[in-house]
Amino acid sequence: MAAGSSDVVDVEEQILKYTIHKWSSHSGNYDPRNILVDKPNDQSSRWSSASNYPPQFLTLKLCRPAVVKSITFGKYEKAHVCNLRKFKVYGGLHDEHMTELLESGLRNDHLKETFNLRNELESRVFPCHYIKIVPILPWGPSNFNFSIWFVELSGVEDPSIVQPSLAWFNKYREREAIRLCLKHFRQQNYTEAFESLQKKTRISLEHHMLTELHQSLVLNSDFEECERLMEQAAEGKYNGLFTEYISRQILKPEWTAILANGTDDDPVNAWPGMRGGHQMCIDSEAQLIYLLGGWNGVVDLPDFWVFNIGTGKWTCLSFDTEKDGGPCARSCHKMCLDSHRKLIYTLGRYLDSGSRNNTTLKSDFYVYDITANHWTLISDDTAAMGGPSLIFDHQICMDTETSTIFVFGGRVLSASSEERTQEPFFSGLYAYDCQTSTWQKLKADCSEFKSRIGHSMLFH
Repeated sequence: MAAGSSDVVDVEEQILKYTIHKWSSHSGNYDPRNILVDKPNDQSSRWSSASNYPPQFLTLKLCRPAVVKSITFGKYEKAHVCNLRKFKVYGGLHDEHMTELLESGLRNDHLKETFNLRNELESRVFPCHYIKIVPILPWGPSNFNFSIWFVELSGVEDPSIVQPSLAWFNKYREREAIRLCLKHFRQQNYTEAFESLQKKTRISLEHHMLTELHQSLVLNSDFEECERLMEQAAEGKYNGLFTEYISRQILKPEWTAILANGTDDDPVNAWPGMRGGHQMCIDSEAQLIYLLGGWNGVVDLPDFWVFNIGTGKWTCLSFDTEKDGGPCARSCHKMCLDSHRKLIYTLGRYLDSGSRNNTTLKSDFYVYDITANHWTLISDDTAAMGGPSLIFDHQICMDTETSTIFVFGGRVLSASSEERTQEPFFSGLYAYDCQTSTWQKLKADCSEFKSRIGHSMLFH
């Protein structure tokens, strides 16, 4: 019985002896056999390729087949431009048929580095007789040659582990060779040869779902059945057949236009009009999106809407929030939602220079109770309570567990006469405790933590 990975873990690793079997090239006295000895203070004790033109390689031959678990690279006593910035390691029982065991790179320093090598197939260890090191990039410019100073291999050569693994690996290779023949016979439509070989060897070419897929797609051109099989596989019906493949795929965002349901007879009341500088927040539990205010190109807007994701419908909660006890028309403000307590907070806004005076420059702060459909003015001037001045294009986010709102950045509005003579002033980082109704300034605008506008912020 072949050894599994757990069997090898219990066996003590040892240094594996090897000889230099083949090499692509070498320059001058930088002979490949130099890597057998670790002399970090000797600049000539290394293998150096005569060229950087691929493929450059070193092939090492173990004294006997072994399960190779790690490879260690020694280096020169200081950084060197010829060190391997990127390389690959292959291994196998024959020098012309190898499997990739590692792709990595060395740091450009003087410290030894050890890398674990792949040594399992189908949860069973496999032995190697040859190890091939293939340099890809040096640390210096791309026209520099490659250098390797010292290589040490570690693993298990205990016959009680290696011999069963060797026998299993040879059977594995035979099985894979038969599968390749089966694949070729099916591709060439040699049906009799395919069925005869499969019956004689009792080896399946593939998972039965893939055979069904081939039958549906190639032989029957049944595309609907193909889609059904693929959907079932993606949903996990076939014991995670595609799990590994799917996990390697790069996720790509896909935008989908949300078309609101409503009547064209009364579009003004059916959904919000076009705008900019508005704010939205989402109640992910209730699947509701709230929209407040904005600027339509002429004036700031005072309306307040909610969008039901499930039904695809907009509902106007208020055409004028100021008349309903809420904030006045505004744009460039910010909102955040406390999903636990069903509360929406809004802070800040932009004012044209002609509209600014000592009264309008106060920073009001409102909260909307979703359950009660009621607005409450928390403060008509947050600066007087130790919070930020009137700001716009800032960001806020909320820690719902501690009921704390964080406000960062944004430009502070000043009187119109001051704006022409002063440099822009930006707000810092503030925290508002909703339970105690108190503000705390956590950080002022400074070079180490510069404030800004037009940024994004979230709480995790």
